Amino acid sequence: MGRIVRTISKDASVVCSAIDGRDIAARIEQIHKTSAVCTAALGRLALGASLLGFGLKGENDTVTVRISGGGPAGALIAVADSFGNVKAYIQNPVVEIPLNSVGKLDVRGAVGTDGTLSVIKDLGLKEPYSGQIPIVSGEIAEDITSYLATSEQVPSVCALGVLVAPDLTVAQAGGFLIQLLPFAPDEAIDIIERNIKSMQSVTQLLSEGKTAEDIAMLALEGLEPNLLDDFEVSYKCDCTRERVERALMSLGADQIDELAQDENTEVRCHFCDKVYIFTREEVLALKK
Repeated sequence: MGRIVRTISKDASVVCSAIDGRDIAARIEQIHKTSAVCTAALGRLALGASLLGFGLKGENDTVTVRISGGGPAGALIAVADSFGNVKAYIQNPVVEIPLNSVGKLDVRGAVGTDGTLSVIKDLGLKEPYSGQIPIVSGEIAEDITSYLATSEQVPSVCALGVLVAPDLTVAQAGGFLIQLLPFAPDEAIDIIERNIKSMQSVTQLLSEGKTAEDIAMLALEGLEPNLLDDFEVSYKCDCTRERVERALMSLGADQIDELAQDENTEVRCHFCDKVYIFTREEVLALKK
């Protein structure tokens, strides 16, 4: 089970959320049978969405993050709730490309840089909030940072990492998100910049035994941080047979009749790969 925490500086001007999401990234690889670079890319997006979702206030609020950069991986989508639980999908789960110039998985090459990052927040209002920016790097963390600064005017720092072992399993995965409130003093900004420069990568810290709380405290070191929240977090799909039925009903009578030509209709969830089977009679009953 993963862990997500939130810390706050003593003057309440800076908040940092951090996640140990190895189990989430591992579940992504298990469900989607992703190649190494796709595990890293979708894992990063899922952990980024989890950190964004964790900042929502309503119990039923959700955030959907989609990145489509024109790369061979296609579109990547992650949906998180306000507790940080997340589900994710990638259009093309198997991409084989060379390592990047520093010998690491080329997430930028898989995702691409010619496209957009979009964020949709369902806050229980009449219309969801949505924002979209051009991709700035394709590395995902930098794109989320740019989105927060551009669309939500929140100065932020996001770091995400997924370490994939040679056997394609996930060795480590995690990230953190620092957000500054409007009244944050210049001194706090200087301290955070120094902290970020001196910190090792998230996966290095996790490999050394650091916890999500340790990472969040390191990020705000010098600001007298306190722990606000500490929760278990997981890869969690909320699909149900009833939701699939509603989706089929929305197709309309003509398409339902077309589906009913087969003895059974199989519907597979993109997020968890669960299969729902409807008999001809059950499909036709959806017209009523």
